[in-house]
Amino acid sequence: MLVGHLAVGLAAKRVEPRISLGTLILAAMTADILWCLFLLLGIEQVQFGPGMGAGNYFEATNIAMSHSLLMNAIWAALFAGIYFVSRRYPRGALILFFAVLSHWVLDWVSHRPDMPVAPGFHRYFGLGLWTSVPATLIVEGGFWVLAIILYARFARSRSRVGTYAFWIGIVLITLAWYNNVAGPPPPSARTAPIASFVFFSLIVAWAYWMNLLRPTNIPPSAIN
Repeated sequence: MLVGHLAVGLAAKRVEPRISLGTLILAAMTADILWCLFLLLGIEQVQFGPGMGAGNYFEATNIAMSHSLLMNAIWAALFAGIYFVSRRYPRGALILFFAVLSHWVLDWVSHRPDMPVAPGFHRYFGLGLWTSVPATLIVEGGFWVLAIILYARFARSRSRVGTYAFWIGIVLITLAWYNNVAGPPPPSARTAPIASFVFFSLIVAWAYWMNLLRPTNIPPSAIN
């Protein structure tokens, strides 16, 4: 899942406007960013088989450190703890905790039964939404569209730059998501985590930028 995680960040901004959109997106994408790093370090392993769409070609050989339920809870606690220590805002820390933890829930919906509960615990879960392109477009795509509408109506741009940058970003992210859902596997398993890490980093940077270009009614000094 990709835009489903980003939708969590967009929707959470409506719930708690004091938190920067970039921070919310970073929280929702924490597991995937760690996954890229752990793949590069050799801590985790995945394989890409034949087929079209990540639900068919992606095989999670070992993703327990980044994507297991237990580790997601630990990463969520660390993320929320760092935020609380730096901002002293309990409500914001709680929302970020659940934003990080939501990653496992959404991947449980989208993945085949390869989502681990904890490292070393050999029982896996997954509903396999991504194995059906039409179902993915309806469920994940519908969540994405709803989150975009909620955010766009709540955080309005005060300049053309904010409008164009937002919608161009939305289009590019949506196209990348569709290619992941219905397209071929990456050309190389070695370069995939590097490309993914760069892509995720750009999305987070874009979200921080949008937070500046599309302000809410919260004073800038109150944004965390």
